[in-house]
Amino acid sequence: MLEYLSISNEVKEALKKKMPIVALESTIISHGMPYPDNVKTALECQKIIRDNGCIPATIAIIKGKLKIGLTDDEIDYLGRSGTNVNKTSTRDIPYIVSKKLDGATTVSATSYIASLANIKIFATGGIGGVHRGAQETFDISSDLDELSKTKMAVVCAGAKSILDLGLTLEYLETKAVDVIGYKTDVLPAFYTSKSDFKVNHRLDSPTEIANLIKAKWEIGMPGGVLITNPIPTEYEMDKEVIDKAISDAIIEMDKLHITGNKTTPYLLSKIKDITGGDSLKSNIKLVYNNCLLASLIAKELY
Repeated sequence: MLEYLSISNEVKEALKKKMPIVALESTIISHGMPYPDNVKTALECQKIIRDNGCIPATIAIIKGKLKIGLTDDEIDYLGRSGTNVNKTSTRDIPYIVSKKLDGATTVSATSYIASLANIKIFATGGIGGVHRGAQETFDISSDLDELSKTKMAVVCAGAKSILDLGLTLEYLETKAVDVIGYKTDVLPAFYTSKSDFKVNHRLDSPTEIANLIKAKWEIGMPGGVLITNPIPTEYEMDKEVIDKAISDAIIEMDKLHITGNKTTPYLLSKIKDITGGDSLKSNIKLVYNNCLLASLIAKELY
């Protein structure tokens, strides 16, 4: 294992001293946003985590090495390289490592790699889920299966609203993944703070959330916990506007026959163009909000 793993000195020191650590993904850098917004966002996420008493651990694969804790230069490299970097889910890790390639890690791959260092919490934008039309395509993100297997508390703004939110919740229920709403009874819909679907349980403080996570793992139950954190209302988008943008983007995507792991990056980019960049602004704000909450929970977990 050690020959494949590279942990930054900052993260090593934090592990040694049992300091709270928050993992961050790298697909959001390479595939989630354009340059230079992606790099600015990634660096600000790290700053928010540090300002709140925790250590950030941005995760990626660089030249075949599983990197836990990226340097600023490595983040800039991923940001400049953009979609030329391989989008890497858990399934892809052995290939990327064996070929000594670069990989931007999704929620599933980030969760798995972070767990190798016993990191307990991870902040992201939105998780993947069951895609619209999955009844025919069986297009379901590996994020959901990884949540059912890996001990990781994932803080997000819900599943991306380009997905089928109802089926995503049903799948998570099947996999026995608890979906927590932070100060909300309903599932956030990424760009908006509310959807038509209820979460499993509402908890109103980081301490309550940390207590649930501890109880689950101390009881010996497998898998992770999904903490959904609504985008602050001052930054959310109008529901009708974003729903129409998503619908128009999906129609265009289908015409172009874009499928598989290319769908989410395409849709996010197309929606950004349709909304004149407003969706990107909301995306950035919700990520920052999730980094803050993850830091507050991490301090209770460690």
